[in-house]
Amino acid sequence: MAGSALTLAQPAIELQPIVSGLQLPVAATHAGDGSSRLFITLQGGHVVIYDGFQVLPLPFLAVGPLVSCCGEQGLFSVAFHPDFSNNGFFFVSYTDTAGDSVVARYTVSQTNPNVADLDSQVVILTADQPYSNHNGGQLQFGPDGYLYISIGDGGAGGDPLNFGQRPDTLLGKILRIDVDSGLPYAIPSDNPFVGVPGAREEIWAYGLRNPWRFSFDRLTGDLFIG
Repeated sequence: MAGSALTLAQPAIELQPIVSGLQLPVAATHAGDGSSRLFITLQGGHVVIYDGFQVLPLPFLAVGPLVSCCGEQGLFSVAFHPDFSNNGFFFVSYTDTAGDSVVARYTVSQTNPNVADLDSQVVILTADQPYSNHNGGQLQFGPDGYLYISIGDGGAGGDPLNFGQRPDTLLGKILRIDVDSGLPYAIPSDNPFVGVPGAREEIWAYGLRNPWRFSFDRLTGDLFIG
């Protein structure tokens, strides 16, 4: 209506710090097990637990010696298996001491639910990184139960090796794998490059520069990449 304006009441928003003093926090998530624990990823190679009152003194995961840090390298994220309450599996993404991308599976300790079993590591996937930047690093289980993995285009300026556009490399992509089938994983049959000669069948989306973070819409399942 001309000359009129609709005024909407704005919700009151207040920010309240719950944790301070952490070194290089880069991600936070929950285990989906009803415990209300918040798992915070620290870039240097630790995952710590905030239990609703404090950060527990003992890290949930400590893999600093395996990780190159910092800049755009380090430990990036953790994703808990949808059936974590029963199988104890969780997955991490990091750059190793050579600067290459690694996705590995760990299992929670059988005696302490707040500590991972360091001896349980199973490397699921690796990707050589030609430069130190643009490593991506997000892990997330989708509504379909598959594990989605973001990997950057390898870095430098302007993707000089054109990795983002090439289907023969994992770089510059969102990957989609089935960690419940095959060793170390299987390829979902409806991935877009299944059966394409020379292509990596793990690819779900390509042409990406540095997909540092992504998330699924809770209502629609749409994938949003940052």
